[in-house]
Amino acid sequence: MANFDFLKKTDKNLYEIINDAEKLYRDEYFEQCMTQTRRFGENVCKNVLGSRRTTEVTFDSMLATLKDCTLGSSEEAKEFVDDLYFLKKHGNDATHSFTVKKDGMEALECLQRAFEVAINYSVYTCGGSREILKLKYDTELLITGKKSKKSLSEKYIEEKIKQTKKKPSAKKSKQYCSVKSKSKKSNPKIFWIILGISVIISLFMLLTLALI
Repeated sequence: MANFDFLKKTDKNLYEIINDAEKLYRDEYFEQCMTQTRRFGENVCKNVLGSRRTTEVTFDSMLATLKDCTLGSSEEAKEFVDDLYFLKKHGNDATHSFTVKKDGMEALECLQRAFEVAINYSVYTCGGSREILKLKYDTELLITGKKSKKSLSEKYIEEKIKQTKKKPSAKKSKQYCSVKSKSKKSNPKIFWIILGISVIISLFMLLTLALI
């Protein structure tokens, strides 16, 4: 399976071009992938112009004509042209670069832009089903070649639940702050003993003084 399977019914040649771009990405030939997305964009531009293309030969000249044709059109048309310019620029950079960058993120964005171009072309140029507009580019399908049974939102919720379970729950320890005041208990026995001893001593001293 591929992200661009819907394009088979619209234009098999375009499908083959962009399907090869996904295969190149999967094998980590990122610059070749970007060059292939540029090729895809140029052929889409040529098809959209159709009979309106006269002396235009290069991708740049065709894009300039297409841009003039879409002036004052809807936002979708403007985004369509912007995506094609993006594919042209990054495809040219990848083709004429002296160094191999192996930029996977840049190549991925080229594929995503090509995906939007393909949807726009299929619906608004070829009269395809508007249900295609609901499609989202699936990076997992790009990498593995297998369609995920779960939607992106379902995966997000599932991952969030996993992360929540991993976090240790903070156990609240019971704090014991009760302070018991010790009441001073008076001992009457000790008091009377001391008092008795004091009295005896006093009497003894008085008797001693009297005898003297």
